[in-house]
Amino acid sequence: MNKLIPRIGAVTVSITVFLFAACLITDYQFGSYFVCMMLPIGYIMMAAGFHHESCEERRVAANVGLILSAVYVALIFLVYFAQTTSVRLDGLSEQAMQVLDFKRGGLLFNYDLLGYGIMALSTFFMGLSIKASCKADHWLKCLMMIHGVFFVSCFIMPMTGVFSSMSSGETSIGGVAALVIWCAYFLPIGILAYKHFERVD
Repeated sequence: MNKLIPRIGAVTVSITVFLFAACLITDYQFGSYFVCMMLPIGYIMMAAGFHHESCEERRVAANVGLILSAVYVALIFLVYFAQTTSVRLDGLSEQAMQVLDFKRGGLLFNYDLLGYGIMALSTFFMGLSIKASCKADHWLKCLMMIHGVFFVSCFIMPMTGVFSSMSSGETSIGGVAALVIWCAYFLPIGILAYKHFERVD
C-alpha cells in the first residue's frame, strides 16, 4: 500500500497535467477547472510517498513539503470548486463576479497563484528530501527543486497589480502559453516520480 498509493498519485499527476494542457489548448474552461481539482489529490498522494520513504536526516524537509502540499490542496479546492459551482451556476452580481471569477484576475485568481506558489515551495522541500540513487532520481530531484523558484513569482506578482488587465475576463494568449509551458515542465516530474516509486523497495 505504501508503494501503491504514491504510484497512483504520480499517475494522477501525470494524467491531470496532460489533460490540463489539452483543455487550455482547446479552450475547454470547465474541463481545465475540474482537472485542477484532481491534480492536488494526486500531488498530495505523491508527496506522502516521498515523506514516507525519507530518511531521518531529511525528515524535516519532508515534513515541511508534506504540510505545504496540504495548504496547496486547500487553496486550490477553494478556487476551483467556486469556479465550477457558484461562478458557473449562481448568476452572481457583477461585483461578486469581479471578486470570484477566476478569469477576472480578482481575489480567487490571487489565491490560485498563492496555491501554486505554495505547491512550488512544497516541491522544493520534497526535492530536498529525496536521496537520489540513480540518474532518473537525480533529474527528479533537480526538477522538483528548480520548480521551487516559481514560489517567488507566484507570491510577489499579485502584489504588483500586473494582472489588473484581466478585469474584462478576456483570455490572454500569453497566459495560456505560460500555463502550457508549465505543464510541459511538470509532466516529467509525475512520470519520473512514478518510475521512482516503482523502484523503491
